[in-house]
Amino acid sequence: MSKQTATIVPVTFEKAKKEDSKAMWELVNNTTLDQNSPYKYMMMADFFTETCVVAKQDEKLVGFVTAFIQPERPDTLFVWQVGVDSSQRGKGLASKMIKELAQWNANQVHFIEATVTPSNEASRALFHKLGREFNTNCEVSDHFSASLFPDNSHEKEQLFRIGPFHV
Repeated sequence: MSKQTATIVPVTFEKAKKEDSKAMWELVNNTTLDQNSPYKYMMMADFFTETCVVAKQDEKLVGFVTAFIQPERPDTLFVWQVGVDSSQRGKGLASKMIKELAQWNANQVHFIEATVTPSNEASRALFHKLGREFNTNCEVSDHFSASLFPDNSHEKEQLFRIGPFHV
């Protein structure tokens, strides 16, 4: 009797390409993430390839991070959105993707920033974890008040600033 073993397919990371944008948008639409226009994902994947990563497993997109270098602070990577497929949750994929981006931009980036609502416990935990893993500070401050949003149904956004670090 032969014993079958399950093959674990690794998750690989690559720079986002405009061809990935449809799958990025579809992943967002299957989650509780803020929905953006499909065009936003096309622009990020085409114009910001050095700061946007996709995670794939067996050619299927299972995660992404859209980010950009802050124009006024060129040592800072601003993380706009992190998406993880339900099949990959709880496996540390989000922090691995952000660390991959930090590695790609190691000569320039020494801080990571993101805005997060108070109720988004998963993202808050992610950025605090990254601060610990980079062995550095994770400062949190109010950034966008709820009154700035057009329909007053959005929570305030707090700025998470991680750094300085060197990878």
